[in-house]
Amino acid sequence: MIDIAYAAGGIPGGGAAGGFQALIPLLLMFAVFYFLLIRPQQKNQRQHREMLQSLKKGDHIVTAGGIHGTVEALTDTIVKVKIADNVKVDVSRSSIAGKVE
Repeated sequence: MIDIAYAAGGIPGGGAAGGFQALIPLLLMFAVFYFLLIRPQQKNQRQHREMLQSLKKGDHIVTAGGIHGTVEALTDTIVKVKIADNVKVDVSRSSIAGKVE
């Protein structure tokens, strides 16, 4: 009976260090996700925000819907875009995908 008690004893070497070693792979995965996914996305968002702030009259733009046009007037949230002769539309600044060079 005592032999069974010794056989069911605790795991040798399983102390507080065992819990920390289990966190190392999780921390490494978070670091990989940060450098491969989160950081580049933040950089793209910053560049898009700077592009929207630098818009001025006469810039050629493309909207998220694929409409190409020229900026005619600007407000804080609305951009008036000329898409054809005598055709001007109001679009939200956030819907502008980029400048056309």
